[in-house]
Amino acid sequence: MHTTKMAGRRRNRGGNNQQQAPRGRRGASGRALRQPAAFAKSTGCDSEVPHEKLTLAQAKRGTPAHRPVRVYADGIFDLFHSGHARALMQAKNVFPNTYLIVGVCSDELTHKFKGYTVMTEDERYEALRHCRYVDEVVRGAPWTLTTEFLTKHKIDFVAHDDIPYTSAGSEDVYKHIKAAGMFVATQRTEGISTSDLITRIVRDYDIYVRRNLQRGYTARELNVGFINEKKYRLQNQVDKMKETVRTVEEKSKHFVYRVEEKSQDLIHKWEEKSREFIGNFLELFGPDGAWHALQERSGRMLQALSPYSSPRGSPSSSPTRVRARSPDSSPASSPASTSTTPASTSPPVSPAARRRT
Repeated sequence: MHTTKMAGRRRNRGGNNQQQAPRGRRGASGRALRQPAAFAKSTGCDSEVPHEKLTLAQAKRGTPAHRPVRVYADGIFDLFHSGHARALMQAKNVFPNTYLIVGVCSDELTHKFKGYTVMTEDERYEALRHCRYVDEVVRGAPWTLTTEFLTKHKIDFVAHDDIPYTSAGSEDVYKHIKAAGMFVATQRTEGISTSDLITRIVRDYDIYVRRNLQRGYTARELNVGFINEKKYRLQNQVDKMKETVRTVEEKSKHFVYRVEEKSQDLIHKWEEKSREFIGNFLELFGPDGAWHALQERSGRMLQALSPYSSPRGSPSSSPTRVRARSPDSSPASSPASTSTTPASTSPPVSPAARRRT
C-alpha cells in the first residue's frame, strides 16, 4: 500500500481514522465525506489553474493546495466490494495532495470486451459516487486511455495494479501509460473479486433460488420452470421438517441433560445429608455418644439421691425399718395371743369331762 508519512499524519489528526485533506482542500474533501462525489462534466476539467506536467518526485513531495495531483483510476466496478474500495483508497493516498477521478466503463463496452455484468452502468456509477475516497466520477469511460482523454480531464497519473491487463487485442492496455511515466501501482486484495462472487452464486445456485422463493420471489422472476419450482419448494419443506426435528432433538437433549444434572445433584446432596445424619446419630447414640454418657450421669444421680433397699428378712436390713421390741414383752401380750378370732377360741371344759380324760 502506497501511504506516505504525511498521509499518515492526516489520518491520525483529531483522534479519528477519517482522512483529512490539506488546508486548501478541506472543502472538497469535506464534500466527498458528506455527500456523493460529483460527476465529471462532458467538457472535461474546467479548472482555471494552468495544468503543468508534474514529475513523480514533485507529486511525492506535495503540491500547493490549489494544485492537487489529479490521479485517475478506472474499472468496471461490478458488485462493488471491499477489494474495489481498498484499491481506491491506495490511489487516494498515493500522494499527499490527491484529487481522485474514477472512470467507469459503460455496459456496451463492458459486454463487448469483458462480459455481461450483474449491475447496470447507472447502478455502478452510483456505487462509486458513494465511496469516501472518490472525488469525481467519469461516466462512459474509454476502455483504452488516449492522449486526448488524459488532456481533457487534466490527468497527471493513472493508478492500477501492476499486473498486465490483457484486453482488446493488447498485451497490456496500460503499457503506453507506464512508458510515459504516468503509472502508479496499487495492490490487489486477495480472496475477493467480482468473478469470485459470481462463482459463489453459480456454485450455490439451488440454495439462492430456494432462498428467494422463500422470500416471495416468483418462479417467473427467477426464471425457474414449473418442475424445478415444485422441487425447490419440496426441498424447503423437507429442510423445515429437518430443522424442526433438529430443534426438538436439541431441546430434548438439553432437557435430559438438565434432568441428569439435577438428579446427580440431588444424589450428591442426599449422600452428603446421609453421611451427616449417620454421623450425628452415632455421635448421639453410639457407645461413646452423648446419649450413653447422659444415661450414665442420670443413673449415678438417681442412685445418689435414692439408694436401692435390701430384701426383707435380710441380715443387712436397716434397723430403722423393724420396730424394736421392749424387753418385758411376752408372747401373751403379742397381738397373736390376744386375737379374738373364732378359730383361736375354745369352749370351756367341764370338771366331769376333765375327769373322763
